[in-house]
Amino acid sequence: MIPKGAIIGLILGVVGGGVVGVFFANITNQPPSLVYVNGPSLSIILDKINFRLGEPIHIRIVNSGTVPLTFSDSSYGLQVVGLDGTVIYSPVSAQILSVLHPKQEKDFVWEQTKTDGTKIFEGRYKIVSNTVPSVGNILAKSITINIFK
Repeated sequence: MIPKGAIIGLILGVVGGGVVGVFFANITNQPPSLVYVNGPSLSIILDKINFRLGEPIHIRIVNSGTVPLTFSDSSYGLQVVGLDGTVIYSPVSAQILSVLHPKQEKDFVWEQTKTDGTKIFEGRYKIVSNTVPSVGNILAKSITINIFK
């Protein structure tokens, strides 16, 4: 016969573990929050970081600093790359200098397709954006996302 204390402890452990698991699952699906800072700063904001295959991904590129940022094209340096650095998707854009002023943002939607129009596979990808060199450096930002079936 199993003691009542062991049964109660086992039940509480299973229920508590489930509650903590759900809590941490919700926390891990939250992207970084937007914080404005002095000086140059670039942010990529998403609604979440875990997506279903085929789900549109809404991307916000935000100048979270106090100085204008200059980009080499009208897509504000946006690219989706594999973890190995291979460019998967880059929006069609005009090759003109674009400026993003402080607290200004640009919205994009990625339909989970490659640049050639084919669908992607489930996996991990990075969404990146970078500026053109100004004062000797390039400002770059990336965020890793997960795509599941």
